[in-house]
Amino acid sequence: MSAKVNAALPLEYQTEQNRMNILGFWVFLGAEIVLFATLFGVYGVLGERYAGGPTQKDIFIVKDVMIQTFLLLTSSFTMGISIFEMRRSNIKGMLMWLVFTLLLGGGFLFMEIREFMHYVHEGATMQTSAFLSSFFVLLGTHGLHVTIGIGWAILLIIQIMQRGLTPITARKAFIFGLYWHFLDVVWIFIFTFVYLQGLVM
Repeated sequence: MSAKVNAALPLEYQTEQNRMNILGFWVFLGAEIVLFATLFGVYGVLGERYAGGPTQKDIFIVKDVMIQTFLLLTSSFTMGISIFEMRRSNIKGMLMWLVFTLLLGGGFLFMEIREFMHYVHEGATMQTSAFLSSFFVLLGTHGLHVTIGIGWAILLIIQIMQRGLTPITARKAFIFGLYWHFLDVVWIFIFTFVYLQGLVM
């Protein structure tokens, strides 16, 4: 028996199963918020315990952090346009903006890996101090999520190219969009409470 479709709703919400899946993903994001809140809490406690090692001002490179922020926040904008094009049933436009999102996310990840390599070159490793341990775990967890997102986007693009735009592929794209926007929100907190606060301390 096929699922009942309500054509009056946006494509990703047209079936009851899709609506339940989207609700379930919101619940999952709630658990992710708890995870990152815990990591921020740990960093808040350990962020000034340097054990004689480098501080934030010693290792942070403002220009690189600004580039990372620009790349990731721009990718959130392109993701939004991709969903907008999806709702216009413009598969070509949707995929084009999804590819832009993927490239911007890849650029962010490249910059973050380069940043970590710079820290290690400067002798700032996880073993150096409690500050660096909490810093690497927080940013590494976020970076891992971005890596998963990039892989997810690639699979999503392949699936849409193969199956076209259906309520199921639209739901998957919408859920991915929620995930990607969530990562951008987390980065705003990282940028504010880790980088900006660390540079003005």
